[in-house]
Amino acid sequence: MTVSKSAQELQTRLNRMPLIAILRGVQPHEVIAICANLVEVGFEIIEIPLNSPQPYKSIEMAVNAFGDAALVGAGTVLSPAAVAELASAGGQLVVMPHADPAVISYALERGLAVAPGVATPSEAFAALSAGAHALKMFPAEVLGVKSLRAWSAVLPADTALIPVGGVTPENLAEYHNAGAAGFGIGSALYKPGFGAAEVRARAELFVGAARALAKPPNPKMPALE
Repeated sequence: MTVSKSAQELQTRLNRMPLIAILRGVQPHEVIAICANLVEVGFEIIEIPLNSPQPYKSIEMAVNAFGDAALVGAGTVLSPAAVAELASAGGQLVVMPHADPAVISYALERGLAVAPGVATPSEAFAALSAGAHALKMFPAEVLGVKSLRAWSAVLPADTALIPVGGVTPENLAEYHNAGAAGFGIGSALYKPGFGAAEVRARAELFVGAARALAKPPNPKMPALE
């Protein structure tokens, strides 16, 4: 199967900076200032969940302003129709809370990178069989580092596992050493009401922690430069 440009870009950007900014609740009037600070600090992947106010407008604005500097996509993508709207807005990444094969299939058809949410090894293997490019391990704070380590031992070696939920600058290394290829950062980075300066300060802590990571224990994510 041919790998799409968006999927290749997802892997390339995860290799350079394995952090995904999840801006749940962000609004169009603030999205440019917040994304500008994230990009300046070093984030290269930005996710705007579809249960945010006017999400497609925010996504289109972010793509137009930062499409060369960051991979922009949507989270909480629940249907093929939502994938179509995302593609129309210029988004390139589909992040799901579940692993619906119909959504995965349509995202692939549209040439978008897709990271479904999984909570068991059975779901993980099924999502990979459906064509997923990465796996959102959710909720990570419930599944824990031990589950991540166990999954890494049985899934294909090149599987990009991305814990989401409860990831902090302090536990980034623990997840990384257990086999994580990237990290979804939500409320620890942005909540409605946080200004651009607050987001920047939090982003700097995450980027600093990511750049301090040791050489990964497997080849799925090359060491950061």
